[in-house]
Amino acid sequence: MAVAGSLALTACGGDAKTGSPAAAKTTAPAADSKPKIAVTGAFMPEPAMADMAGGFLVVKNSGSVADRLKSVTASAFSGKAEIHETTADGKMKEAKEGFPVPANGTLELKRGGKHIMFLEVKQKPKKGDKVAVELHFEKAGTVQVDMSVEAATHNPQQHH
Repeated sequence: MAVAGSLALTACGGDAKTGSPAAAKTTAPAADSKPKIAVTGAFMPEPAMADMAGGFLVVKNSGSVADRLKSVTASAFSGKAEIHETTADGKMKEAKEGFPVPANGTLELKRGGKHIMFLEVKQKPKKGDKVAVELHFEKAGTVQVDMSVEAATHNPQQHH
């Protein structure tokens, strides 16, 4: 019985044509081969305009692999959502390539910088509402986030 068992193990141990061990053919990803994405501080200031709103949040990647925020959707809330950045001259432009999320680093979407723009808003949100948003990452896939609607002047960077 022991001989039969050892022959079976030997037969599974490699590829007779190449001599490569079976372990080299594994398709299971290494434990740290993906980004580890967590989103915190997601909020939307109560918009002044009925059809447009901004969104802010922090993306933390505790993994050893970098990622990229490629796009955002909030189909129940707006007809269109884009990721934007504010240029040196204070104008906004769409970041068509997305934003990098470094390995063991953060991506901060904040006022006056990188942010989410919601266009064609279906119903103007009010303070206290929650808006369901999907963040689409190149490697980590889709991450669901509930954005809290805060006062128009809300700024988490300021301490009172």
